[in-house]
Amino acid sequence: MNHPHWIWQHTDWPHFHWQPGRLAALLRECGQAQGKLLGMLGSVTQAVSAQNELDALLQNILTSSAIEGEQLNVGSVRSSLARRMGLEATKDGQVSRRSEGLADLMMDATQQFDQPFTRARLLNWHHLLSPAPEAGYAARAVKVGELRGDEPMQVVSGRLDRPTVHFEAPPRKGLEQALDDFLEWFETSRDQPELDPLVRAGVAHFWFITLHPFDDGNGRLTRAITDLALAQGEHQAIRFYAMSASILEDRAGYYKALESSQKATLDITDWLEWFLKTLLGSLQQAMARIDRVLNKSRFWQKHHGVPLSVEQVKVLNRLLDGGERGFEQSISAAQYQAVAKVSKATATRHLADLLEKNCLTRLPGGGRSTRYQINPTHE
Repeated sequence: MNHPHWIWQHTDWPHFHWQPGRLAALLRECGQAQGKLLGMLGSVTQAVSAQNELDALLQNILTSSAIEGEQLNVGSVRSSLARRMGLEATKDGQVSRRSEGLADLMMDATQQFDQPFTRARLLNWHHLLSPAPEAGYAARAVKVGELRGDEPMQVVSGRLDRPTVHFEAPPRKGLEQALDDFLEWFETSRDQPELDPLVRAGVAHFWFITLHPFDDGNGRLTRAITDLALAQGEHQAIRFYAMSASILEDRAGYYKALESSQKATLDITDWLEWFLKTLLGSLQQAMARIDRVLNKSRFWQKHHGVPLSVEQVKVLNRLLDGGERGFEQSISAAQYQAVAKVSKATATRHLADLLEKNCLTRLPGGGRSTRYQINPTHE
C-alpha cells in the first residue's frame, strides 16, 4: 500500500521505532522520580505504606473506568481491594461482582508481575472486567472472554451520514496471530537490556490499544497491561502511583496523542513523549502525597502532648492533608468555623490559641482576608 491511512497498514507493521535523543531527558527525570519516591516510602511506617498503596490502586481503578465514562462505587471497590491486601475483614454485602472483578484484575496486574502474560491470562482479565450482570442490571451484548466479531472496529463521531472516523482497528482476519505476536513480544522484551522498561510500557500501551482485540474493555485492559509492564520494570509488587489518574486529567490529550499516532508512521516518538510526560506527572503527584504524609507525621511528633481540642485537631489534619482531602495551604476564620462547626467567637479563640502554640502562623493581610497556615518551622 503506497499511502497507508492507518499505522497497522504499513508494510513494516508492527516494527515500531523512535528517536532516543528526544526521550533521553524524560527517561532520566522519570527514573530519578521513581528512585526518590521509593526513598520517601522508606521513611514511612508499614501501615502508612499499605494505606498509600491502597489509595494508589483504588485511584487507578476508579480513574481508568472514568476515562471510559463509568463511575464506580468507591466504597465497594475500596473494600474489595482492602480485603485482598489484608487491611479489612470480609464483610458480607459490602462489595459487588463488579468491584470484586476489578480488584482481582488490578491485583493480578500489579502483584503477579512475574507470571507469564499469556492469551489465557488476558482472556481471564476480560472476564474479570465484564462479570455476569447482577440483579437489576441488564446484560450487554458483549462477547466476554472472546475476541471481537467480524464487523469493523471503529471509533467515530459526527453525523450518521457523514461520520468522522477517529480510529479503525486491524481487521478481524489475522487478529489471533497479531495478538500472539504482541504477547510474544511482551514476554521476550522483558529480557532485552537495550529496551528501557518505561519505553517498553509505552510501546505495549500503544500496540495493544491499536489491536483493539475485544468488543469492549480495550482501554481498561490496555491500562492494566501498562500497570503490569511498569511493575515488571520496577521488579516490585507494590505500586504507589496511579498513571490512569494522570491520563484522566488530560483525557483529551490522551485521545489526541493516540489518534494522531494511529494516522502516522511507525515512528511513535510523539506518543512516547506524551506517555513519559504523563508518567512523570503521576510520579510527581505520588511524591507530593507522600511528602504530605511525612510532614503530617513530623508535625504531630513535634506537637505530641500539646493540649488541643477535638475541633483544633480536625482542622489541623485537614490543613496537613492538603489536596482533595483538605485545604490547599491555608484557611480563613470563616472556613475554620464551618469545618469545626463552632461559633465565630470560638473559631477566633481557637485560632489565637493555635498561633500561641506555634501550630499555625498568620499570613500577611488583615481583617476578613486573614488566612492561617501550618507553621512551616514546626512541621
